[in-house]
Amino acid sequence: MKNGKCKAGIQRIFHFPLSVLHFKLMAESLAFSKTSDRKVIYHELVPQIESLVAGETDLVANLANITAIIKEAFGFFWVGFYLTKGNQLVLNAFQGTLACTRIDFDKGVCGRAYTTRETVIVPNVEEFPGHIACSFDSKSEIVLPIFDKTGEVFGVLDVDSDKLDDFSQTDAEGLRKVVEIIERII
Repeated sequence: MKNGKCKAGIQRIFHFPLSVLHFKLMAESLAFSKTSDRKVIYHELVPQIESLVAGETDLVANLANITAIIKEAFGFFWVGFYLTKGNQLVLNAFQGTLACTRIDFDKGVCGRAYTTRETVIVPNVEEFPGHIACSFDSKSEIVLPIFDKTGEVFGVLDVDSDKLDDFSQTDAEGLRKVVEIIERII
């Protein structure tokens, strides 16, 4: 290789500075630290998600990529979106095992987040009254409402873990920043 070109004259497409070497690469344009500090990971991912969705107008494509990013970065059991249709929340883009397709507004953790319009963190889903068991492997859950430009609930971001008590205020704050990105593009 000479002057950034290989023998065939093709320029290198990827160049990563030494400071990126401690990152795990996702796709070709996303990177996050290999750390257990979720606050650091959210801090790194949010601007990359903003950049990713900035050039794409298809909502499903954006939601699909966002679920893939969250699942890859944190290793959560299930990550997905339910969007408001009629009088129910209906499954949309997700990563994980088979999911419940429709959820009534007054049912489960997703319904609670929808009706209260607040983030709901459930340390142990078996102790949540009315929990909908889409998978018995789910042990804890966090659900955040997504608001449209008129202030109505557009849907929810639902994240499940196969570990008990796996979500904290750090997750609520980090995922809220992701939801705010979605709220700007809907």
